[in-house]
Amino acid sequence: MKKLLCVILTLALILSAASVGVFAAADKGDVRFGVASDLHYCPPRQTFEKTNDDPIFWYANRRAAMEDEGGFIIDEFLNRCEEEDYDFVLISGDLADDGKVRPEDHRAVAEKLRSFEKRTGKQVYVINGNHDVGMDSATTRETFMDIYHDFGFDEALCRDDKTCSYTADLNSKYRLIALDSNDPSKSTEDGMTWALVRWVVDQAKQAVEDGKYPILMMHHNLIDHMPIQRLINRNFIVRYHFTTAEIFADAGIKLVLTGHEHCNDTSVYTSALGNKIYDFTTTSLTMYPLAYREFTLTDERIDYSLNEIEKIDYDALRAACPEFSDAQINLMKADLNAYAKQFLKVGVQYRLQLSWTDEKLGVKKGDFGYSLVRGAVDILNKTLSDPLYGEGSVSETALKYGIEIPQTGYKNGWDLATDIVAAHYAGEETLTIDSPEVTALFRTVAVLLREEAAGLDNAVLDDVAGGIFKNLGLTGISDRLVIDFCKSIGTYTAAEYLLLAIASPILAEFVSDSDGASDNNGSIDGYGVGSVTGNIANVGKNAAGIAGKIGYYISLVLRYILKIAVKYVA
Repeated sequence: MKKLLCVILTLALILSAASVGVFAAADKGDVRFGVASDLHYCPPRQTFEKTNDDPIFWYANRRAAMEDEGGFIIDEFLNRCEEEDYDFVLISGDLADDGKVRPEDHRAVAEKLRSFEKRTGKQVYVINGNHDVGMDSATTRETFMDIYHDFGFDEALCRDDKTCSYTADLNSKYRLIALDSNDPSKSTEDGMTWALVRWVVDQAKQAVEDGKYPILMMHHNLIDHMPIQRLINRNFIVRYHFTTAEIFADAGIKLVLTGHEHCNDTSVYTSALGNKIYDFTTTSLTMYPLAYREFTLTDERIDYSLNEIEKIDYDALRAACPEFSDAQINLMKADLNAYAKQFLKVGVQYRLQLSWTDEKLGVKKGDFGYSLVRGAVDILNKTLSDPLYGEGSVSETALKYGIEIPQTGYKNGWDLATDIVAAHYAGEETLTIDSPEVTALFRTVAVLLREEAAGLDNAVLDDVAGGIFKNLGLTGISDRLVIDFCKSIGTYTAAEYLLLAIASPILAEFVSDSDGASDNNGSIDGYGVGSVTGNIANVGKNAAGIAGKIGYYISLVLRYILKIAVKYVA
């Protein structure tokens, strides 16, 4: 009997040890999660405002976001997260569009998230964006943290007492650093300070000491997601971004999740020590392409993919917004993403045209140069609105100047330009500087410049030059001679070449993806991968990449300068 008991106990010990080993193998700390950004929730409206003459998208707004459909898009996103085997969900800011002044909209979003957590047992973590909190607004930082207390703040290991920033353990291996990157007194600017940078570094180092890998989530971008973003779109990226990326990378942060720019893009920065940090920015969930990210993390790899919302509850949408027509609902049912893309294109056009008023342009009748500015804008609008091909088209006008616009499938300049913008939002841009689409856009701009120059009659030139010379204290025959000289040599054409020299590298980076990592679907080294040899190789690749971009820029500028020299000097 004793021998039998010993055998049974021995077998039990072996089996229990084996089960512990199996559990340990399964509990490696690997995670899979969903990421969304810029929900911009708005309560659905009973009646819509007409903003343009499009037969379907007549209600497109200047933000080009599907605001009335937005709540139902958020619901479908949470349904998808429920179906997937995600461990948790991260949301990187701008939860409500009018969140600063309407805390009730935040409460509506929080209720959706709370219901999701109760149904699934999956934790949601949020951080605020620039639309969410205002220093002197109805929604203060304290209000925001109170409304969303269930979504990261109650689980916080550490909180910054001056912002909404906090840290929380995602599982046994990964720690979230949720950074409030916003300036609550400004509309879109970041509120980064060296104290806040230091706080992030301290939290990252503490995570490493605790045996955790730090993941950073913030609203503003850390690395450029469009050419020279700090100059072109400075309010969407943190100040001193290269320095900050350098510091964060060397503190052990590899994965950064951002929003704000409303595009899908992946950028990588390599520090002087060879440490790589990746900024994955995710588009607004409620605008084209209605997308969210999915990540799977192991020690060896970080796999990521982009998923799109393909349907919503159309009966609930129609009940909430009775103004939606059968035609609109049917188009959504046929292809929701295509519907969202056309909505975005109409919205972008509407927004740009809104900015072409005298007030927005900063001019008024009576100012010297008014006729020039007004004329240029009118020609711009006409050129973009005219058909691209056929009788009375831009192509026909272009032939007058010896310009040939390549064949594309676009109906007019607006259709072409807004499609390129939509491609930037969608990510994985595939165009090149010499592709028919980009060439057609450039040559349409060239026609615009020629038409503007051809329309400069003596009265317009006198108005502009006279005002300039008057300010300089010059009068008399000098202004007349300069006007005649400019007209005779065609200064505007040389300016066209200069414009192309400057714009070409920027547009090339905008329409094609060369950020060092695939935007939407790909794989990068995990947190557990790294060595001195690997870091040295990273430094070399980084230097070669920078040198290549500089060389490409210089070659394009020299090419256009050579054209100017041949045309005007030879």
